[in-house]
Amino acid sequence: MAASQSERDLPSALCSEFLNFSAKDTASLWLVAADLQQEVYRHLAVYVPRILCQGPSGGSSNSSREEQREELACQLLLLAPLEWLLLGEEPASGLALLQEKNQPSPLCGHVFKVGEPTYSCRECAADPTCVLCMQCFLGSVHKEHRYRMTTSGGGGFCDCGDAEAWKKGPYCQKHTPTASNRDTEEDPVAQLPADMVARGYSIFSIILKYAVDMLTWEQEDQLPAGLEPPDRGDTYYCMLFNDEVHTYEQVIYTLQKAVNCSQKEAVSFATTVDRDGRKSVRYGDFQFCEQAKSVIVRNTSRQSKPLRVEVMHSSVVAHQCFALKALSWLGQVIQYSDGLRRILCQVGLQRGPEGENSSLVDQLMLNDSKMWKGARNIYHQLLMNSLLMDLKYKKIFAIQFAKNYRRLQTDFMEDDHERVVSVTSLSVQLFTVPTMARMLMVEENLMTTIIRTFVDHLRHRDLQGRFQFDRYTAQQAFKFGRVQSLIGDLKYVLISRPSEWTDQLRLKFLEGLEAFLELLKCMQGMDPVVRQVGQHIEMEPEWEAAFTLQMKLTHIISMIQEWCSTDERVLIEAYRKCLSALSHCHSSLPDGEQPISLSLAGHCVETFRYQVSQDKVSIHLPVCRLLAGLHVLLSRTEVASRFPEQLPLGELSPPLLIELPLRCLVLCAQVHAGMWRRNGFSLINQIYYYHNVKCRVEMFDKDIIMLQAGASMMDPNHFLMIVLSRFELFHIFSSADCRKRYREANKDVVQQQNTLIEEMLHLIIMVVCERYVSGVGQVEPFDEVRREIIHQLSIRPMAHSELVKALPENGNKETGLERVIDSVASFKKPGVTGRGLYELRPEWNKHFNLYFHHYSRADQSKAEEAQRKLRRQNGEDTALPPPVPPPLCPLFASLVNLLQCDVLLAVEGAVLQWAVEPSGGGWTESMLQRVLHLVGMALLEEHQQLENSSGDDDITFSYTSKITRPGEAPSTSGSVLALLESLQNAPHLEIHKDMITWILKMVANIKTMRERSSSISTVTISQGQGKEETVRDKDKAERKRKAEMARLRREKIMAQMSEMQKHFINENKELFQQSLEELEASTSAAAENSPPSMELSCVSQVCVGPRRVGGAERRQLVTCILCQEEQEVRGHGRAMVLAAFVQRSTVLSKNRRRNLPNPEHHDPLFMHPDLSLGIHTASCGHIMHATCWQRYFEAVQLKEQRRQQRLRGHTSYDVENGEFLCPLCECLSNTVIPLLPHTHTPDHSVDHPSLEVWLKTTSQQVAVLHSAHRKQIDGVAEGAGPAVPEGFRVDFIPQNPFSSSISEMITTFSMSTYKVGLKVNPNEQDQRVPVLIWSTCAYTIQSIERLLMDEEKPLFGSLPCRQDDCLSSLTRFSSACWTAAPVTTTHTHFIRLLSALVPDSQVENTPCILDIDMFHLLVYCVLSYSSVHSLDQSGRSVVDSAHLHLLHLVTVAHLVQILLTSTTEEVCMDQDSVGSEEEELTCQLHNTLRKHLNSVLPEVTSGWQLFRCIKVGILPFLRAAALFFHYLNSTAPPADLLVTGPGQWEALCSYLSLPSNLLQLYQSQHTLLEPLINRWCCHPGVRQMLQEGGVSVRYPRESNQLIELPEDYSVLINQASSFTCPRSGGDKSRAPTLCLVCGSMLCSQSYCCQTEVDGEDVGACTAHTFTCGAGLGLFLRVRESQVLFVAGKTKGCFYPPPYLDDYGETDQGLKRGNPLHLCVDRYRKIERLWRQHGVAEVIGHAQEANQTLVAIDWQHL
Repeated sequence: MAASQSERDLPSALCSEFLNFSAKDTASLWLVAADLQQEVYRHLAVYVPRILCQGPSGGSSNSSREEQREELACQLLLLAPLEWLLLGEEPASGLALLQEKNQPSPLCGHVFKVGEPTYSCRECAADPTCVLCMQCFLGSVHKEHRYRMTTSGGGGFCDCGDAEAWKKGPYCQKHTPTASNRDTEEDPVAQLPADMVARGYSIFSIILKYAVDMLTWEQEDQLPAGLEPPDRGDTYYCMLFNDEVHTYEQVIYTLQKAVNCSQKEAVSFATTVDRDGRKSVRYGDFQFCEQAKSVIVRNTSRQSKPLRVEVMHSSVVAHQCFALKALSWLGQVIQYSDGLRRILCQVGLQRGPEGENSSLVDQLMLNDSKMWKGARNIYHQLLMNSLLMDLKYKKIFAIQFAKNYRRLQTDFMEDDHERVVSVTSLSVQLFTVPTMARMLMVEENLMTTIIRTFVDHLRHRDLQGRFQFDRYTAQQAFKFGRVQSLIGDLKYVLISRPSEWTDQLRLKFLEGLEAFLELLKCMQGMDPVVRQVGQHIEMEPEWEAAFTLQMKLTHIISMIQEWCSTDERVLIEAYRKCLSALSHCHSSLPDGEQPISLSLAGHCVETFRYQVSQDKVSIHLPVCRLLAGLHVLLSRTEVASRFPEQLPLGELSPPLLIELPLRCLVLCAQVHAGMWRRNGFSLINQIYYYHNVKCRVEMFDKDIIMLQAGASMMDPNHFLMIVLSRFELFHIFSSADCRKRYREANKDVVQQQNTLIEEMLHLIIMVVCERYVSGVGQVEPFDEVRREIIHQLSIRPMAHSELVKALPENGNKETGLERVIDSVASFKKPGVTGRGLYELRPEWNKHFNLYFHHYSRADQSKAEEAQRKLRRQNGEDTALPPPVPPPLCPLFASLVNLLQCDVLLAVEGAVLQWAVEPSGGGWTESMLQRVLHLVGMALLEEHQQLENSSGDDDITFSYTSKITRPGEAPSTSGSVLALLESLQNAPHLEIHKDMITWILKMVANIKTMRERSSSISTVTISQGQGKEETVRDKDKAERKRKAEMARLRREKIMAQMSEMQKHFINENKELFQQSLEELEASTSAAAENSPPSMELSCVSQVCVGPRRVGGAERRQLVTCILCQEEQEVRGHGRAMVLAAFVQRSTVLSKNRRRNLPNPEHHDPLFMHPDLSLGIHTASCGHIMHATCWQRYFEAVQLKEQRRQQRLRGHTSYDVENGEFLCPLCECLSNTVIPLLPHTHTPDHSVDHPSLEVWLKTTSQQVAVLHSAHRKQIDGVAEGAGPAVPEGFRVDFIPQNPFSSSISEMITTFSMSTYKVGLKVNPNEQDQRVPVLIWSTCAYTIQSIERLLMDEEKPLFGSLPCRQDDCLSSLTRFSSACWTAAPVTTTHTHFIRLLSALVPDSQVENTPCILDIDMFHLLVYCVLSYSSVHSLDQSGRSVVDSAHLHLLHLVTVAHLVQILLTSTTEEVCMDQDSVGSEEEELTCQLHNTLRKHLNSVLPEVTSGWQLFRCIKVGILPFLRAAALFFHYLNSTAPPADLLVTGPGQWEALCSYLSLPSNLLQLYQSQHTLLEPLINRWCCHPGVRQMLQEGGVSVRYPRESNQLIELPEDYSVLINQASSFTCPRSGGDKSRAPTLCLVCGSMLCSQSYCCQTEVDGEDVGACTAHTFTCGAGLGLFLRVRESQVLFVAGKTKGCFYPPPYLDDYGETDQGLKRGNPLHLCVDRYRKIERLWRQHGVAEVIGHAQEANQTLVAIDWQHL
C-alpha cells in the first residue's frame, strides 16, 4: 500500500512545480550561464527521472493517460526552455516566423510508413528504387505514364525533387522550385540571425551529444558525469529486448512464467517488444527484477541463445527515453528552417578531439548494432530528415558511410535484426545517386570495398580455393542470407552506367573488376558433380546456395558488361583481365595428360581424353561466361575490327575456350538421356535453373555464345569432331558400318545414344542459328525481345504476366516487352472470369523456329502441334522450315561454314542412310527432323548469298554442289540429295514428306539461280517456276486422293456399325418393345399434365382460396441418386429426401450492429421487419432415399472417426455439425428435406364463409382452445366454458398422414434448422421448433423474391430447377411439420399470431404493427392454422377459405403499415383535381389513420402520390405471397408472370384472388376492419415510434449492396496505410482488411486484435463476421489484393479480387505492381454470390479442390 501512496503524491508534487515553473525564466537563466552544458545537464538530472519512468508500465487502461501526462511534462519542463533559448521568443510564434522566411527544399523527403503505397515510373525513373509518395505522384507528370505501384516496407523516402532520380519530370506541382531559389546557391545559415546561429550551435551540440551518449551508454547502473540524480532510490526495471530468433509463442509463454502475468498482458508485452525493440516487463527493487531475469534466461536458452534481458536502474531508463524524445524534437525543429537543418548537420558531422570516426553521427553509426529497434528507428529518421535532405552534407555523410562500410557490414552480420532497422539499409539512399556512387567509387574505392567485404564473409573454400557450400549450419545459412545484401549495394552502385569516363574512374572500375574476377574465380567450377554408377547417391548435395549466389550476381555481371560497353579502353582492358583470369583457371585443369587424335571424313584433330560421364564436371563457369559476354561486346562495338592489334586474340586457344561450356551442355544432354538418374534431384534442379529464365542469360545463353566464338575461330571440321568426341558419339560416325552398332549393343545404350545424337544435332542448330544477340548477328535488342515473344505466343495465347515471366528482366526489372508486344500480338479482353490474352498476329508465324533455343521439351512439342494445326487450318502444307536468319557480324561470319563442312555432311548422310529403312530402334524421327532442319538452314544460307551477291566470284557457300557428291568410302552411300529423293515417298516417313518436298524445291530454286547467274537467260526462270508448280499440283492431287480414301473408309465403318445395331435390336425385340411402350405412355401423360392449353387459360389461375387449382393429380416420380431406384412421392411411402444446406443470414438486414439474440430466451414468433437475422435454406436439388442417405452419412461419420485417429488433417466439412457433401455434386450440405406429396384441389361443394363469419367462428374456436389449455394447467373447469362451434372437438387427435420413415425425416430437418437457427443443442420438445421451420421458409422465399426483383427477371419460370425444387419441398414440408410437434404447441402459436391482427384480451404483450414483418406473419398464420382446422370435424369448411381470409387481413395490415411509415414530402406535380377511385380510398384510409393517431401523421393532399407509395411498397409482399402459395398449393402460374413486362400487377392480384385495387379490401369490409385498425393504431408502440421518428424500416425495403469501392486501387492502399490498429496505440496494422458488407476496416491476422468468441481466441475478421454477417464474411485484404471469404471459424477461402490491371489480370499479393482498376462486372458477381447465399458453397468447393486451404487457421485472420 505504501508504494502506491507515494506514487499518488508524486504527480501532485510535480503539479505544483508545473504551475511555478517558467520555461522563459529558465531559458533566460541559461542564456547568461557560463557553462551552458553544465546548466542543462543539471536541469535534466533533476527533472528527467521525476517525469519519465515512474512505476510499472503495464498494458492497463490508464497507461495511455500516463503517456499523455509524460508527454505534457516533457514538453513543458524539458523541451520548452530549449525552444525559448533557441528562438529567443515565444516558441509557437518564433517557429511560425522561421517557417515563413524559409525557402522550402525542392526535395520532398517524406519517409514511408509500412504498407504505404509508393509509385515508380517505368519510363522516367533512373532505377526501380526511385519512388514517389502518393501526394507527389498525383501531382506529377508520371501518372499518365506506365507506372508501377507497390507497398513500402517502411523506411525509404520519396524522391520527388531529386533531379538525378528521374530522366524527366523530377518535380511534382508542389515541389517545383521557383525561379528565385534556383540560382541562389547560398548558405541557408546566412539567412538566420547571427545570435540564433550561435545559440543553435551550442544547443544542438549539447542535446545531440547528450542523446548520443545515452543511446550508446552501456552501464545499467551508472549515468554519465553531470547527470547523476540528486536522490537515487532502489528502483529498477527488468528490460526485455527483441531478437529475431525466438517466436511470439516462446516469448509469451516465458513471460507468463517469469512475471506471472495473464496471457493478454504477455501478448501485449510481446507485441511491444517486437515493435519497439524493448519493453520493461517488471518494476521494483533490484532483487525482484533480477529474479525475473534469471527465469527468462533459463527458459529461453534451451534451443538457442537466450533472450536478451537487462536489469536497469530507472534513472538510466528515464534518460534513455528522454534521449529519444530529444532526437525526435531535433527532427521536428529542423523542419521549420533549412538553416537550422544545416547547423544540425554540421554539429553531427564535426570531428571530435579523437580524430578519425569521432563525430557524433559516426558514433551512432558504429554503435548501431548495439542499440534496440526503437532507438535505431528514431535516429535513422533524424539522419534522413537532416543529412539526407541537405545535398552538401549528404556527400560528406556518404564519404563517412563508405569509409566505415566494411565495419558497418561486419556489425550487421553479427547482429540479428532485419536489414530495415540496420543503418546499412541507408545505402539505398546514398549509392543509388549516380554522381554520388561515382564519387565514392573514385575517392573511397567503393566498388572494390564492397566486393572484398563480400568475399571475406564467405569463408568456406575447398582445396582449389573455390566456394564450398555443402552442409551449412543454420548459423552459416543465416549469415549467407545477410551477406547477400552486399550484392544489393553493389547493384545500386552499378545501376546507371556512366556517360563520360575520367581516368580515375577507369582506374577504380578496373580495380573493382579485378576484385570481381577474384570472386568469380572462387565460383568457377564450384559444386562439381561426378556421375553415379551402380547405386543411387546417398545424400543429396547442397546446390541451392551456389544458385542463389548466381541469381543474385546475374544482374551485376550484366551491368559490368554494360559499363564496359560504354568505353573502348575499359573494354579492351577488361577483356585482357578476364582472359588472364580464365587461363589461370584453365591452368589448374588436370586435363592435358592423354592427348588423342581423331580423324573423320578426311580431317584430323588433336585433343585430349575427357569423358563427361566419368570425370568431374561443374555447371558454374562464370569466368568463361563473362569472357563470352565481353567477346560479343568486342564485336558489337567493332573494337575487334578497328584495334585488332590491341587485343590478345593471339593468346586465345579456341579448343580451350569451348572446352568447359561444351562439357556443361553435354552434361545437360546426358541428364536428358537418363544417364545421370542415380545422381538424384539436386542435379535435375541445377539443370532446370541453368535453363531457367532467371539464370539463363548469364549461364546457358553465354555458353552457346562461347561455342559460337570458338567455332568461328576454328576449322569447322575440327570443332565438330571435338563436339562428337565430348558427346561420346565419335565411334558411331567414324566406324565403317554404323548399322552394326545395334546388333551387339543393348537396347538402353542405343536409346541413350539416340537421345545424345538428337541433342548434339540440336546443339549444332543452336550454334549456327542463334544470331539474335546484338554482336553475334546484325540485330538490335528490340529484335531479340520480339523473337522471344513470337516464340512464346506460338505455343498458345498468353496473358501479359505469363509473357513477363518468360522474358528475362534487366537490373531495372524491365523486360522490354511493352515496346514490342503491340507490333506482334493482338489483345483479347477477358470476360467475368479468366484473364486478358495476347494472340500472335498471323503475319509473324513465318518467323517460327521449331528449334528455338529457349524452348523446354514440353514447350517445343506444344508449339509444333499448334503450328501444324494452324497450317492445316489455312490449307497449307505442314512443313515447318527454318526461318530466314539475320546476317552474322564480321567477327562471327565464319560460323556459316559449319553447315557445309565435311564432318557435318558425313553425319547427315549417315542419319539419312539409316532412315531409308523403318526404324528398329536404330534411329529416331526427331533425329531425322533435326537433320532436315540443318539441311534447310544450309540451303537458306546459300539462297541468301546468291540473292545478295553481285557476281559469281564472291560466293563462298556451295552446299548444293556438296550434297550431290556421293559419300566417300568407308560408307559408300549415295549423295545426300539422292538419299532425300529416295526418302520423299517412303511410306514410313509420311509426316516428314512436306519438309523433304520443301527442301527439294529449294535445291531446284538454287540451281536455277546459279544457272541464271552464269548464263543470264530468262527461259530457265519460268521453267523453275513451272517445276515448282507441278510439284505443288502433284502434292494437292495426292492430298485430295488421301482425303477421299479416308472418307470412304469412315462411311464403310459407319455402315457396318448400324448393321450390327439393327441385328442386336432384332435379337432382343421384347426388351425394346417394352421400353418403347413405356416411352409412349410417359409422353402422353406429360401431354395431359402439361400447363393447361389455350382453352383452359381463360379461366384465370388462382393459387389461394377455395377457387384454386391443386396439383395432386400429377404423379411425382423421382430417382434416388445413390441406388438409382425410381419411386413415387407418397405420404405413406418410403421417405425420399433432398440434400440441403441451412445457414443463418443477415443479407436482407439494414442494421449490421444489432447483437445476436440470446438463444436460450429468444422468441422467434414475430419477425422484426428489419429481418436482422434470418435462416436461409438452399439445396443442390439431388434426391435420395432417406435410408440410402442415412447409410451414406453413417459411412461419412465412420470415416471421420477413423481419420481423426489416423491423422489430424481437416476435411472441408464439419461432420460433428451434421455436414456432408452431396454424394453426386459434392455440394456442401448439412441436412435433408423430406419430399411430400402435392396438396389436393379443394372440394368446391363446400360453401365459402365470408370474412365476418370466419372471424366469428375462429374467435370462438380460439376461446374454446384457451379454456381447454387452462383446464390442462389448473385441472378445474370454471363454470360453463365458451360456446363450442358445431363439429369442433378439442380432444380430437388427428391421425398422422405420414409413414414413420417420413416422420423421422421431418424431425431430422426440424432439428437441423433449430440447431442452426438458434445455435443451441437439439431439443425436440422446444416450442420454437415449428416456428423456425416456418421462418426459414418465409426468409428463403423473401430473399429469392429480392434477387429476382433486382435482376429484373420474371417472378416465375426463371429460377434454376435446384432452387425451384428446394422452395417447393421446403414450403410443402413447412405446411406439414406441425404433425411432428405436439398439437397444443401449434395452437398456442396460432392464437398469439392471430392476436396481432385480431386483438384478443387473453393474450398479453403482442407487438405493435410496425414491429412485425407481414410476410412472415402471413406464412406463420397460414401454416399454423392447419393444426386448428384439423380439430374441426364438421366438414363444412375448407382450409383454403381461411388462407384467403388470412391473406386479406395481413394485406390490409401491411397497407396500414406502409401508410404509417411512408414519407411523401417530395410531392411531384399535382395530378388532375378529380382523383380516381383508388386515390380517394387511399386518402380516406390515411385520414382514418390520422384520426386514430390524433394527427401524429402529417397531412397529405395528393392521393395519387400516396397510392403510388402503396403500390410500390406492397409489391414485394404480394410477389413473395404469390411464390409461397404457388409452392404450397402447386398451382401453375399465369402466363403474364412468366415474363417481365406490363400487366404484372393485375396478373399478380388475380393470381392471389385479390382485387386489383387493393383498397377495396378495406372498403368492402369497412365496418369489420375499422375497429381492428383502430386497435392497431392505438398500440402505444406505434405512437412512440412515429413521434420519435424512429421508423426503422420503410417500404419497399431497399436491397442491400456491398460497399462502394474506389475505381483506383491505390486509393484503397492509401486508406489502409493510414489505418492504425485500434488496440495497440497508434501502431500501423500489418494486414488491414476491409469488410465488403459494411465497410469497416479491421486489423487482421495479428495478436493485438484477437477477441474471444465462444471461449476461443479468434482474429478480428472472424469476430467481425459474428456481428456483421451471422458468422459469414466477405473481406478484401488490401495489401494482398485478395478477397477473403470466411464462414464460421474453420472455413474460408481466397477469391480473385474485383480489381484488374490494364491487361485484364488480377494481381494477388501486388507482386507485379501494375495499376489496378475496379472491374464492375466482377464485383457484381461477388455481390450476387453473397445475395444468393452462395458464399458457403464456394468455400466448400474451394476447400475440396485444394486441400491446403483446409489446413489454414481461418479463425486467426
